[in-house]
Amino acid sequence: MHPASMGSRPINAHGKSPVTPLRAATRLSDELVALGIRTDIQEGHGLALVSVWVDLVVWTDGWCYRWWSGRKSARSGRWVYALTPVDDPVTTARRVALRYKDLRQNHPLSALLMGHSS
Repeated sequence: MHPASMGSRPINAHGKSPVTPLRAATRLSDELVALGIRTDIQEGHGLALVSVWVDLVVWTDGWCYRWWSGRKSARSGRWVYALTPVDDPVTTARRVALRYKDLRQNHPLSALLMGHSS
């Protein structure tokens, strides 16, 4: 059961209420910017998305951050997602930065987009 459905005033594992999805996304975005990674934030319907690169979008509901790890399950073939607590945007940003570095090598911007990325 999701913690948010357990009562009128949900708390996380650390005894704290969740932050808003937009606030969580902003915290992560700020940490990524500090690492030299530009992002874009979209928010709505109880979620916020932090777009980082091709195949790298982090989403949050105010409880945790999730993104595709770049792997698929050998058994089921399903995508495997990374998950981190929302109260640790610094570690999350470092993990996302590692995935970003890998994707930048495998999915460089097209020449058309390069002209618009500065």
